[in-house]
Amino acid sequence: MCGLVGMYSFNQEKVESSQIKRMMSAVKHRGPDDEGLYLDKNVGLGHMRLSIIDLTSAGRQPMFDQSNRYCIIHNGEIYNYLELRNELDSKYRFVSRTDTEVVLYSFIEWGIECLKKFIGMFAFAIYDTETGELFLVRDRFGIKPLYYYCDNATFVFASEIKGVLQTIPSLYGANDTVIFDYLVYNRTDQYDDTFYSGVKRLGHGQYAKVSRHNVEFHRWYKLPEEIRPTLKSSKDFKDLLADSVRIHLRSDVPVGVCLSGGLDSSSIVAIMTRILEKNDLHTFSAVYGAGVVGDEGEYIDLFDNSVFRMHKVTPTVRTLLDDLDMFVSCQQEPVATTGPYAQFKVMQLARGTVKVLLDGQGGDEILGGYHYFFGNYYRELLTYMHLLTFLKEVYHYFRKHRSLYAFKSLLYFLLPNAVKSRAKLVGRNYLNPSFYEREAGNTRLAATLFDASSLRDALLNHFEYKLEHLLKWEDRNSMWYSLESRVPLLDHRIVEGVLALNPNEIIHAGENKSILRRAMQEIVPQEILRRQDKVGFMTPEDEWFRESVFQTYVMDIMHSASFRLSPYVDYRKCLKLYDLHLRRKINISRDIWKWINLELWLNNLSERYS
Repeated sequence: MCGLVGMYSFNQEKVESSQIKRMMSAVKHRGPDDEGLYLDKNVGLGHMRLSIIDLTSAGRQPMFDQSNRYCIIHNGEIYNYLELRNELDSKYRFVSRTDTEVVLYSFIEWGIECLKKFIGMFAFAIYDTETGELFLVRDRFGIKPLYYYCDNATFVFASEIKGVLQTIPSLYGANDTVIFDYLVYNRTDQYDDTFYSGVKRLGHGQYAKVSRHNVEFHRWYKLPEEIRPTLKSSKDFKDLLADSVRIHLRSDVPVGVCLSGGLDSSSIVAIMTRILEKNDLHTFSAVYGAGVVGDEGEYIDLFDNSVFRMHKVTPTVRTLLDDLDMFVSCQQEPVATTGPYAQFKVMQLARGTVKVLLDGQGGDEILGGYHYFFGNYYRELLTYMHLLTFLKEVYHYFRKHRSLYAFKSLLYFLLPNAVKSRAKLVGRNYLNPSFYEREAGNTRLAATLFDASSLRDALLNHFEYKLEHLLKWEDRNSMWYSLESRVPLLDHRIVEGVLALNPNEIIHAGENKSILRRAMQEIVPQEILRRQDKVGFMTPEDEWFRESVFQTYVMDIMHSASFRLSPYVDYRKCLKLYDLHLRRKINISRDIWKWINLELWLNNLSERYS
């Protein structure tokens, strides 16, 4: 895992080392172990290395092939690099044990088609010194980030926005459409835009070719076209997940696991300890105390006799306030809840003990882990008149959950898109009316994320429009502490196989993640297999925001001149809503957090360009 930066001058102006070094300094935390810089007239490349595989200087980047024609800088891991190296060994002379060298020679051997051979997470740039072309590539699902800025004179890219911002030559403000989707839909990163107007991200499953004349963008991976019926049983799923975990453990440094107590991370721990027999496992968790919202300690402790050592941290409102400036700087863009802060503290806890962490991210997206997926499934059953199955599923859901949430989701999904958009405004009358009127017509989310006619389409939409912001938060949190985070459930072989399943293999008898529950029957504790709640990285933020120390902080922000003059929210309505929250009339902790996080980000933006 590393930090990449680069600059390409279209008008053939020389790129100065000082420009690249400023960018490298901004992403130093991503790779504190080593660094390298390459300049070739109008091109500059920089790399900050976090040494994971082959810790010797042979792994230093930028890295060249034997002919010195191609130069690569790479961020990520190719987990099947050993197998690919065996294919290439007879034609190329390898001088390191790194996966980066395998990527380089794979590109030389197979061109852009090499990407489909990779199992892993990656963002890399390859510069052809003969043609002057620069290739930028991003993995299938957007696990690894890559941002860019482009004008008529320059193309600039980096692993993080702060790297790009070192070179932006003129004033760029906030992207109001992104802010609208953040405030109304709790979504970011669903399109190529960022909160910074003028800074974009290379889309997941895309590559760009930069030449002396232009930039071309291409989609090399489209998930709907790659779905294959490879899983015939829950045993097939178990075997494939175990193989994914096995190759995700390839590392020359210590590996641990983020353990939440949920089914996804528990399955990874169970595979590591029960199938792969890893007896030196460290786990890292956030806990809050029995009975506190967000606490999963009772489920985490079920693995107490299976792992070498459990590490736990307890985030509080006071630690949040102490860390707030650092957390905002870490994330660089507003986040939708304080949940990522809990992950931030877990990563801080892991630093110094391990250098690589496995995590259960992605399980909810491929296995229907969010309860609104029940609504998508019910809509599909009604659409195709599977009325008996619908009635059975409704009965089992209510019996197991004692909740109407799934039925409310079904009713919402049946609404016209225009009504769905309006429905999302319920409880958000704090928006500035002119801001709403200006931006409501620009959003496309109601017609994408919330308009799936089947469970599979809903899962696909979440891969396209929702998953990436979760991956971004995890990347920022882990890399802030110079840790590599790996997500074995997002092995594309698993994703493509699961999405080819019949929907009743995913949701069945009122339970989601059905195939995973069946696959893990013999190795995951029954208490976890029977869980029906969804927690993940969650904090008791509703109570946090009622504590006096946070009240003082919020009031100071709300009475500031910048908040009172905000073009996005009506501060008077925000004050009234916060008062209702304090008096326990309502719970709007997520909205309160978004007001605060957005205001802090806007203040940082103003300071940058003041």
